[in-house]
Amino acid sequence: MDNFQIETAQNVSIQQNAAGIGERILAYLIDLLIIIAYFIVVLFAIGALDLDVGDQWAFWLIVGLPPFLYFLLWETFWDGRTPGKAAVKIKVVRLDGSRPAFSGYLIRWLLRLIDISLASGGIAVVAILFKGTGQRLGDMAAGTTVISEKQKVRFNQTILVDIPDDYKPVYPQVTVFSDAEMRKIKGIYQDARRNGNHNIILQLSNKVSGIMQVEPQEKPIQFVAKVVEDYNYYTQK
Repeated sequence: MDNFQIETAQNVSIQQNAAGIGERILAYLIDLLIIIAYFIVVLFAIGALDLDVGDQWAFWLIVGLPPFLYFLLWETFWDGRTPGKAAVKIKVVRLDGSRPAFSGYLIRWLLRLIDISLASGGIAVVAILFKGTGQRLGDMAAGTTVISEKQKVRFNQTILVDIPDDYKPVYPQVTVFSDAEMRKIKGIYQDARRNGNHNIILQLSNKVSGIMQVEPQEKPIQFVAKVVEDYNYYTQK
């Protein structure tokens, strides 16, 4: 599944990993097994209670609500997760990476009938594959997507750099960035330096210094490297 970019409050572009089709199907199957297990318990309860036909209808109306509202309730009250999604480490978010409002969860739940119930999920699969941002029809209408929470980065893609014990930081303002933003800054810097693209490093230096509201004391290439090192000093020590 493709990555897609979101903009942070500081207008720094970072990437989200859209959950793969396999992960979403596995999560759905886990949730489906939980619902089936629930109904099995209910059937045993009906047998044990020895209800007549009229009482059984009323009983089914009551016990049928939890599985009917299963996905809506879990995602609303568990930050975009269901037990199945939590098991495979995926969750529902807005396209900007923030938590959806209840209306977002409600819209994607209402459209489950078209996305998943019809054609046994075929419509959802086709929509997700063609859209590229992990969105089925319900997600498109709600402005949401499903992302993977798994860490899929190599060491050189992390914020970590080696700094000596006697390291002297210069820019305490680096703490305005989050780990994800600093990881992106480091990645852009390393790629530009590797490819000898000094113009990108200059633009990155100007962007970073503007967000930090500082006047760089070094050349752009040294400044960005210093920012990454200072961030490690202030967040890892």
